[in-house]
Amino acid sequence: MATARELHDGWTFTQVGGGQVMKEGEWLPVKHFPTTVHVELLGYQRIPDPFIGLHEWDVQWIGEAEWAFCTSFTASEAEVASDNIDLVFDGLDTFAVVELNGHKILETDNQFVGHRVPVKEHIKAGENTLVLTFSSAFRKGREIEKEHGKFNLWNGDSSRLHVRKAQYNYGWDWGPILMTVGPWKPIRLETYTTRITDLDIRSRVNEKLGVTIDVTFELSRDDHSVAVVSVKDPEGKLVIGQSNIPIKSHKAEAHFKLSPGVVDLWYPVGYGKQPIYSVELQITNKDGHLLDTKTQKFALRRAVVVQDELEGQEGRSFLFEINNIRIFCGGSNWIPADSFLTRLTAEKYRQWLQLLVDGNQNMIRVWGGGIYEADAFYDICDELGILVWQDFMFGCGQYPAYESFTKSVEVEAEQNVKRLRHHPSIVIFAGNNEDYQVAESYKLELDYSDEKSDFRKTNFPARYIYERLLPSVVERLSDIHYHRSSPYSGFGKETTDKRYGDLHQWNVWHGSQEPWHNWDILAGRFVSEFGMQGYPNIRTVDYWLGGDQSERYPQSRTNCNHNKADGFERRIELYLMENFKHAFDIESYVYYTQIMQAETLASAYRLWRRNWKGRGKEYTAGALVWQINDCWPVTSWAIVDYFLRPKPAYFAIKRELRPYTVGMTRKEKKTYADELSSAFFTIETVLEVWGTNSTLEPKQATLEVTAFDLHSDWRERFSQAVTLAPNAATELWQGALPGQPTRTKLSEVPRTIIVSARLLDADGSVLGRYANWPEPFKYVHFPTREAVGLQIDVSSGGGHITLSAKKPIKGLILDVEGAEDATWSDQAIDLVPDDPQVVSVQGLNGRKVLARFLGDGSA
Repeated sequence: MATARELHDGWTFTQVGGGQVMKEGEWLPVKHFPTTVHVELLGYQRIPDPFIGLHEWDVQWIGEAEWAFCTSFTASEAEVASDNIDLVFDGLDTFAVVELNGHKILETDNQFVGHRVPVKEHIKAGENTLVLTFSSAFRKGREIEKEHGKFNLWNGDSSRLHVRKAQYNYGWDWGPILMTVGPWKPIRLETYTTRITDLDIRSRVNEKLGVTIDVTFELSRDDHSVAVVSVKDPEGKLVIGQSNIPIKSHKAEAHFKLSPGVVDLWYPVGYGKQPIYSVELQITNKDGHLLDTKTQKFALRRAVVVQDELEGQEGRSFLFEINNIRIFCGGSNWIPADSFLTRLTAEKYRQWLQLLVDGNQNMIRVWGGGIYEADAFYDICDELGILVWQDFMFGCGQYPAYESFTKSVEVEAEQNVKRLRHHPSIVIFAGNNEDYQVAESYKLELDYSDEKSDFRKTNFPARYIYERLLPSVVERLSDIHYHRSSPYSGFGKETTDKRYGDLHQWNVWHGSQEPWHNWDILAGRFVSEFGMQGYPNIRTVDYWLGGDQSERYPQSRTNCNHNKADGFERRIELYLMENFKHAFDIESYVYYTQIMQAETLASAYRLWRRNWKGRGKEYTAGALVWQINDCWPVTSWAIVDYFLRPKPAYFAIKRELRPYTVGMTRKEKKTYADELSSAFFTIETVLEVWGTNSTLEPKQATLEVTAFDLHSDWRERFSQAVTLAPNAATELWQGALPGQPTRTKLSEVPRTIIVSARLLDADGSVLGRYANWPEPFKYVHFPTREAVGLQIDVSSGGGHITLSAKKPIKGLILDVEGAEDATWSDQAIDLVPDDPQVVSVQGLNGRKVLARFLGDGSA
């Protein structure tokens, strides 16, 4: 019988030759394994925390030093007597030489590749010594770059393009430069006579939802063994199986066909259940003795990427259809959730992904500058019904394609496709992040009509990887859809074409720096990146300040170091100045940037969901915000900060992704008296109202629209019965903005009219609400706090609060005093009279609720 045991005990580490914090020959016990050097040195307080102050720059030497890890382990007589003994390294970061008992057994150069090394000739009964020596990935990268040339990129040092290591380690526009090094994944000793080397389960669901399950597997040797294949349901009960399968030439197969309804299909969250099945494979020899066994989880679902011609608009759709249901994908981009990956646990992954689901999101994109995530990440996505867009690990660069590089990439791709292919959550592999955009920006050789070349002799050689190597691996080893890049239009179009493929829409913030109100004209078929920055919780800011009160202002050196985006001061201030009358104290700056981020992102989801108009009219089929998470405490585009504290934008998006929503726009229509006149015109304000319904059934509701004048008691209300079409947006009403007179001069200041729209269910409960305000907010003269009459009523148990007001309120954010924050069910709230809202809260602990809103007089 095959055996496996982890070699995670007794490790020590040293800086080879000594250096800044270790004497030559000094070995320290490793406190955690797997691990990396920074984590261990932090544990011994040999280095300052690089997440605080400017200490990031005090630890740069670590990435340019040489490090070694060592352990001794005892091998038993039985292990040594086994036919085969392997040392298995799931991941070494990055350039490592491995020695066993003084014999060099392995040399590595790819963080994303695991290694299995036969060691029978070098292992001995009793004590064995294993040494891992790591060279500097940064210095090695610079050496390789000297040999093969310097290429173009965005973010980080250009040498990263030659190194198969998590690219964000080199620094990004949201992350620090922290070059990790060490044994970052498990190490095992395995013994066996015959071993299962591959188990491939292809569950195929046809259009009628009938199921076939094809199981193929390979063994390490051909020894006349036989196999038993069992398919089991989520409770572990046998569904179907096959015994006494003969194995010839190392390989065998089993095939099963099931009628619709015999097994349960896997659905994204909100559309059905997420049943996880398993295949159990047992290998026995001719005498019936068990040689090896393997259990693989999988699920049954039909996933199709639909790129059909559209009705009424040029171009094609780009949408995901699961079990014949077309899904609007509202979700987020994911970066590694820590600069030090070994600190991430299954529990931490669950907290992050549960936040995603609790925020009504159904898709996450694993971005191509990080890592192929841990198994736990994908297992939890399977369990929670989160669709996964998985990039290959290439980001923002003109990557090379010389032979040693492509050979390493091919092994990397094969290993990770095999590891990930059984996850029902993964519905697309994308070749890279923005590399075609880099090629376009640097005007590299990029003929989109060329579908036949090898590309390796062009100045964009990585096309060979994205258009030849990776699709070949994906097609050979999985049934998952392959997409050449993100973004990628296809059909001979550039990546910026909004009519095809997926789009990274950065003309808000980057690019032409459009107003966020233009999201409707910036839409694409599937917007896989867009975003707006916002400060994190003030407690997170205070953490990275490390108690230095002299740095507690927005433009301080420390605060600037904790925002890595080029030109962030100009961009943040541009959007603040265009939209808000704001203050510069740190609490105010945190508040205003958070409201700005919430307004920007909510507007995008609201306007793009409107474009999901039903079959054949899926003009926008998805929106994935950049980004949900951070890898360290920082001001960034994240909607939840490093400490899992949601920013107000998280809640604004959560509201826009509810099953039922209502949206509005107001637009001014200017009509001139005649075509020769400039001085004589009329300006009318037109209000448009629509609703969305992500369920698969039509919904009867009442639309209630109420208009308020912020500076008087005037109000006007109307309501009407509406039917929200299933899985679509429905236009509900259009007309003149109530209470707004027609203007004939630009000197006529429009009335400050706030319009509240609510969708009410038959029992009067609120299905969705939205308050539309005149913008920019900087022009609004807000009433006094006393006139607004905000009322905060805390329940007797302190578990929820009821909010009400005499006048409309914009951008209400709740907080409590003290270092420990509370957990809220909603933030960035808009209130109108006669529509109280209830917010759940945990951790109030008798403390007073603090509230801030636009124009409240606090700044």
